[in-house]
Amino acid sequence: MSLVSLQDVTKSVLLPDDTRLEILRGVTLEVDAGDHVSIVGRSGSGKSTLLNILGMLDAPTTGAVSFEGREVGRMRSGRLDRLRGDNVGFVFQQFNLLPGRTALDNVMMPLSHAAGRTFWSRRSIAADMLERVGLGHRVEQIADRLSGGEQQRVAIARALVRRPVLILADEPTGALDIDTGATVMALLDEVATETSAALVTITHDLHVAARARRHYRLDAGVLAPADLRRAFEASTLQESADATRDGSTLSGASR
Repeated sequence: MSLVSLQDVTKSVLLPDDTRLEILRGVTLEVDAGDHVSIVGRSGSGKSTLLNILGMLDAPTTGAVSFEGREVGRMRSGRLDRLRGDNVGFVFQQFNLLPGRTALDNVMMPLSHAAGRTFWSRRSIAADMLERVGLGHRVEQIADRLSGGEQQRVAIARALVRRPVLILADEPTGALDIDTGATVMALLDEVATETSAALVTITHDLHVAARARRHYRLDAGVLAPADLRRAFEASTLQESADATRDGSTLSGASR
């Protein structure tokens, strides 16, 4: 049984001129526990909308979304909120941290509605997760005074603190430099593997997408399997050619 399943999902919105904008067109996707899936696509292709539907933040216009075999469209809002809160962790490109609050406060936030021992131990649980992402020495630092890479680590700790079975990452390295981005993705991979969580990443970065085991491309709302090896190799060759050309230009200019 799949962890999360989308069957013939569409998403459309009605525009002010009464025309309908089709965002997703007949998307079918199954993600299993422990899976790592990447979805690439241009800006405006519907990637964030797809991720929100996978994470049960948004509902499709038509089609079915199931989580662990249960169709979520038939659930009441309260039950759906609990299902999402207990099982899904979101990592956003822009971090979405609480301004003026400490790193610890931000990571504790998802535990504020937990029950029993988890609620009463939320401070130590959050501190342990910050230690896990390498920020044990920064727990009392105001989050918006941290570096970009550190803020993303806080966001990851917040996403993982309830040990979700589904981790959804929306352009998680888009606001980071290459080296920090690589470190963040390695951390996400490592934690997801340790907990057997599924990891779904949407990105325009082929280097990030290539880390996944299964690759898809979303184009004009249509999702299809993608072979990123050729695209990645072409990108790498182009970067090498650009570097060689730039080096030759600098060498010629220095003569």
